[in-house]
Amino acid sequence: MRVFIKKRLTLTVTLVIFVFCVMVATLLLIIGSLILLQHFGVISPSHPTSENTGSNAESPLSLLLIFFLLCIFIGPALTAFFSRIALNPIRKVIVAIHRVANGDFNTKINIKGIGELEELSHSFNKMTQELSGIETLRSDFINNFSHEFKTPIVSLRGFAKLLKENKLTQEERQEYLDIIITESERLAELSTNVLTLAKYENLEIIVDKTPFRLDEQLRKTIILLEPKWSAKDITVNVKLDEVIYTGKEELTQQIWLNLLDNAIKFSNQGGLITITLENINGVIQFVIQDEGAGMDNQTRAHIFDKFYQGDTSHLKSGYGLGLPLVKRIVNLCGGNISVQSESGKGSIFTIELPC
Repeated sequence: MRVFIKKRLTLTVTLVIFVFCVMVATLLLIIGSLILLQHFGVISPSHPTSENTGSNAESPLSLLLIFFLLCIFIGPALTAFFSRIALNPIRKVIVAIHRVANGDFNTKINIKGIGELEELSHSFNKMTQELSGIETLRSDFINNFSHEFKTPIVSLRGFAKLLKENKLTQEERQEYLDIIITESERLAELSTNVLTLAKYENLEIIVDKTPFRLDEQLRKTIILLEPKWSAKDITVNVKLDEVIYTGKEELTQQIWLNLLDNAIKFSNQGGLITITLENINGVIQFVIQDEGAGMDNQTRAHIFDKFYQGDTSHLKSGYGLGLPLVKRIVNLCGGNISVQSESGKGSIFTIELPC
């Protein structure tokens, strides 16, 4: 609050000084003009005498008229001159805004001297930085989206052409058919994930809420994914308090499925996954920790962006839609999600939901 008041007073004082300087400059020019006019005999000071009372009575009126005319011409001229200097930072901002409107997100401004204008400068630069990042993400989104859809389609077309040949053995034909089925399922899964994310992004209010055991839902999710973590010989350490949550089971199920599937996917063979669920002072806290590959700073900053994948080689299965879906559902539930991770040291996802 003190900083805000200080900056507001800074701008106020600046405006007062500006107006005061214009008024003083105008007054000085008027006085100087009157002195010069008197010096050259254009006007003469009023000295009332008994001989010419009528002529001298008009002198103050003439002096006032001249004073008024000088104010009309000199005042606006000085105001226009000083305002160009005072408004120069605003003009810089306007020019920069036009550049941003034309798509130049690398535009920066640097205004010094006045608190509010400095804050405007910092905010503007932060805005252009964010817009530049959004533009990059948009480009990456289009590239990744095109890649994820194009790859299975090209694969389907290629193996369909091979099946038209009569020289294939029964084993080759069966292999190609299996690949077509797999790619078709992959494309169907991708389409389902995109539609699911779009559905929840357009959802603003959760209806049909019912109370249910959140710990039991987590146990069922762990059992459901048992084939995956068993195949990698992963140990799942579970500590779940009894928690009753009022919400929509379909939504929360998506959270646990995606987070546990990611933990399994990026865990090493024979790794450990720890899952805890607690009710801490009226806040439901879910934590899932793995000892897998972890993430660097860049990956951690973008994991909730659609179609973003830290593994650019696409060696890991996935489409970059799971975590954006999780974040959206958590937001709909009125909670928040955070992540801690380092390369080679695993990841910790923490979700807090209102009880």
